[in-house]
Amino acid sequence: MTKEMRIALSTLASLALTAATFAMPVPATSAKQSSAQSQEAQTQSVSGRIASVEKSSFTLAVGSGSTEPGQQMGQTSPKTMTFMIDKNTTVDGKLKVGANADVTYREEGGNNIAVSVRVSQ
Repeated sequence: MTKEMRIALSTLASLALTAATFAMPVPATSAKQSSAQSQEAQTQSVSGRIASVEKSSFTLAVGSGSTEPGQQMGQTSPKTMTFMIDKNTTVDGKLKVGANADVTYREEGGNNIAVSVRVSQ
């Protein structure tokens, strides 16, 4: 076999190996991505009226109940949910009693941790 023929066969073999390597499927997710996706999957959303505001938490009245005097039989008071606010919580608007809010939160250690809050008047 001539020297040129050996070089040509070596080059073809290298190209075939390279093509096979790049044709292999890429793993779907890395550990970091799957952790982020599971974190997103655990978030929930709720809307309601802000009932109280504290330094590092607030309470949201959720539901369609009425608290006015003379409410009809069968109506119930709204359910309340308390949310903790941490350094990672994003708040769009000002938390104040009586304002409507949309909250995205996660449950952690038995507490509802607000991920984001959008306040509307």
